[in-house]
Amino acid sequence: MNDTTSNAGRSPVPAMIGICAIILIIAAMYWASNVFAPISFALLIIAMVWPVQRAMQARLPQLVALLVCLVGTIVVMAIFALLLGWSLNRVGIYVLSDTARFQAMYNQLATWLEGYGIAVNGLWERHFNVSWILRIVQQVTGRLNSTLTFSLVVLIYVMLGLLEVGDIGRKLRRFQPGSIGYAFLVGSSETAAKLRRYMLVRTLMSIMTGVLVWGLTYGSGLSLSAEWGVIAFALNYIPVIGPLFATVLPTLFAIAQFDTWQAAILIFVFLNLIQFLVGSYLEPRIAGRSLALSPVMVLFAVFFGTFLWGIAGAFIGVPIAIAIVTIAAHHESSRWLADIFGAGDGDASELQSG
Repeated sequence: MNDTTSNAGRSPVPAMIGICAIILIIAAMYWASNVFAPISFALLIIAMVWPVQRAMQARLPQLVALLVCLVGTIVVMAIFALLLGWSLNRVGIYVLSDTARFQAMYNQLATWLEGYGIAVNGLWERHFNVSWILRIVQQVTGRLNSTLTFSLVVLIYVMLGLLEVGDIGRKLRRFQPGSIGYAFLVGSSETAAKLRRYMLVRTLMSIMTGVLVWGLTYGSGLSLSAEWGVIAFALNYIPVIGPLFATVLPTLFAIAQFDTWQAAILIFVFLNLIQFLVGSYLEPRIAGRSLALSPVMVLFAVFFGTFLWGIAGAFIGVPIAIAIVTIAAHHESSRWLADIFGAGDGDASELQSG
């Protein structure tokens, strides 16, 4: 009776305050994306790099170890950007050099749609012209400039963060077990380990996907096979959305090149088979249950990240979800989040026993 009375008399104010705080945080992340998106990427990179720097600091001065880690980070980012830029540039050149074939494919599609009462006459002339190409070039140039600025800001945050990781860890160790600060300390350490494993597994699966896509497109005689392999490798880092584009784009080119729907359908089926075997069968078994998120959580993380920060948000959405679920599992008030969206039975039992 006392429990019922206490529950009935419990004020809804704390819950309302929590909901308002979440809404304000989301609004701040959306409107201040130029601040929060680079910080999120920097934290992910710090989680990858910090163990290397910590090992190097045992033999080298801190600044020297920091410089080596920053140079390594820049090299990896530059190689990734150059490969993706090279492949997209090659695809763009191919499209511009073979515009007549794509226009013929468009005319065939328009004729087929008009047979079902869908009129698209004049769409190509109104939109796919020289001014449209110039607009695309301007947008790509602006995107490259913003990407360079974004990368520079990320590197600055990484440099400052690597200098402060040790001090922040010492401050968090002062909190008592059971407190929010202690939960954040333990959860952050576990999150960093999970993110390193996530990125390692994702990289291996992306390489495997790229090689298989290259082999399929090369064996089928589709042009730009190496480029499709690189695009599949790069886009595989974006769950759900990336594999979709990596499957649809080669299929469209197959329709234009082979002039038969049967060949394009076969390529589409085999590309989806590759994505399914690697992404839905091999990757979960290699990653293990410790990185498992519910499918709803993965979809929500990708699309909500895209809503907040565009392509950058789609890339970083799942790592952020892993971090939230992992840290939430280490405090009694938020453990239900991990039980619903992340941790398996084994993880939950370990947390309860600890």
